[in-house]
Amino acid sequence: MKNKYIKNAKISEAKFRVILKLFCLGLEAQKVAEFVNVNRVTVNRIFNKIRERIAEICETESPFVNGEIELDESYFGAKRVRGKGGRGASGKTPVFGMLKRDGRVYTQIVKNCTVAELMPIIRGKADPSATVYTDGFKTYDGLADLGYKKHYRVNHGENEFAKERNHINGIENFWGLCKVRLSKFRGIHKHKLYLHIKECEFRYNLRSQNLCVYLQNNLRKKPLF
Repeated sequence: MKNKYIKNAKISEAKFRVILKLFCLGLEAQKVAEFVNVNRVTVNRIFNKIRERIAEICETESPFVNGEIELDESYFGAKRVRGKGGRGASGKTPVFGMLKRDGRVYTQIVKNCTVAELMPIIRGKADPSATVYTDGFKTYDGLADLGYKKHYRVNHGENEFAKERNHINGIENFWGLCKVRLSKFRGIHKHKLYLHIKECEFRYNLRSQNLCVYLQNNLRKKPLF
């Protein structure tokens, strides 16, 4: 049974195309398995491989270089414990994000949000000539030492959220989209979080394109497995 997207496939290429389309439409594996009459374990395996390929695509994207860039972190995972919200929330995984206005977003799971952890990521993606927007988090004090002279802050602690172009609404909106999307899974294993975050990044960056056609073209060059 020939399938150019999956070598030695036990499902037809036509059925795989349907699975891929439903993945791009955002359906959960259980619903897809029922719709195409394929074992859920098989659908989960295919979904996982698609997400791995998406992560590869995201990691090979070029740096932002310059322009207007928003920086922020968000926390995913365990339920929030009363009295331990925001940065450092107990049991949560920190994810750092960079968003170029009118452009793309880049995400990376980090151990913590210290200068030592975040600054190498920023320097690797954004040229010092970029205009950078952040909130008042102290870690971003280190931007000046790296040569980022055009650094503007919005002080959320004083109920300041936007002042003309001085805001981080773009990256905060992206975090909101991520959390809405991930909430439908009713919990994600920590070791799978990276793939789901990269999927959110991928969907955002290709929001004006046909995801299914894009992935089909990519998979023709290199089958999933």
